[in-house]
Amino acid sequence: MSSYEWLIGTRYLSGARRQGFISFVAVMSVLGLMLGVAVLIVVLSVMNGFERELRSRILSVTGHATITGLQGEFAGWPAARAKAMQYPGVLAAVPFIEAQAMLANPHGKHVIGAQVRGVVPDLERTATGLAQRFTQGNIDQLLPGSYHIVLGSALAAALDAKVGDSLVLIAPQATATPSGLQPRMRRFQITGIFSSGMYEYDRGLALIEIHDAARIYRMGDNVTGLRLAIRDPWTAPVLVRNVALSLGGGVEISDWTRSHETFFRSITVMKSILFVILLMIVGVAAFNIIATLVMIVKEKRSDIAILRTLGAGPMNMLTTFAIQGVLIGLTGTVLGAALGILVAHNLENWVHDLEHLLGTHFLDASVYNMSDLPAYVEIVDVMKVCAVALCLCVLATLYPAWRASRTAPAEALRHE
Repeated sequence: MSSYEWLIGTRYLSGARRQGFISFVAVMSVLGLMLGVAVLIVVLSVMNGFERELRSRILSVTGHATITGLQGEFAGWPAARAKAMQYPGVLAAVPFIEAQAMLANPHGKHVIGAQVRGVVPDLERTATGLAQRFTQGNIDQLLPGSYHIVLGSALAAALDAKVGDSLVLIAPQATATPSGLQPRMRRFQITGIFSSGMYEYDRGLALIEIHDAARIYRMGDNVTGLRLAIRDPWTAPVLVRNVALSLGGGVEISDWTRSHETFFRSITVMKSILFVILLMIVGVAAFNIIATLVMIVKEKRSDIAILRTLGAGPMNMLTTFAIQGVLIGLTGTVLGAALGILVAHNLENWVHDLEHLLGTHFLDASVYNMSDLPAYVEIVDVMKVCAVALCLCVLATLYPAWRASRTAPAEALRHE
């Protein structure tokens, strides 16, 4: 590309600003492209933030991987835990007992099914972040034989219970008595409330001390399994399998990528669908670029003819007008990327301010598992959006530039 092609192309573009309608279409092209790129970046950032936040909250409650017994009980767990801790990358291995139960509030007005998890308070701090998400009380109050219980915030609200109240835990196993089978029940005192940020767990999870759980569910010295905390969560599938093989097999393994595979895959599919749909906005802006350049070519037919007679070839004309389309596309893309990143970084605060102003909540935690609207900008997504937008703009310039290169000098100057 020679310097005069750049000079003429930029001069024609600046000259178009003095043409009322052409200037309007050019500005609309830039604005349309800017909005399309910005919307794409914001939507992808919200999806990234949604996925990132949910992954963090899920892992803070469930752990990265689990090893459980095939029949629901895992014997000899102290030796298995010691062997698991020898593996590089395993930060913690904690025993747990997990079972279903019915919880009845002190007044007997509310009876709700929940998942009860028996934990070792000291070890639980090393496995998940749930111990740091207490809003009332703390996990250290779960002492052996104390029959204390900790409830999720939504579960406590549903039971109309608070710290200091007592409730009745009803286990699904029955006890044989002379009068027949009786459900196994035990009164617990509420000593804490946690809020994980995940409605699924805040509404359906209760914590008790592991020895109390073993007595209620008659598991003796056995546990349900071990939960592993791993330095790199993405290595969980391979690492938990290696640990299970070192134990001699006969156990069931799971990890966070498998237990929530459908959920995270649906987010990935949704991102792809939204990318394709919102790309249509960029496509409309590209059509505006075609219209702008076609009008500029029509306006400059005599200039093109003069340049051709002075020795400019078809390729020179094509390059001259392609420069204009690329500059329009580059301007819109850069402005759109800047706007999208700015909005994504401030979106959560702006949504909170708008909710406070309107006195409402846009996200229902019981439906979306969170009440915030997080956004996380990934540079890969920004580069992908900008690259696709620029490619569409370059393609949009080809037809008008080709028409300019095909202009016949004699025909253009006939009526001049």
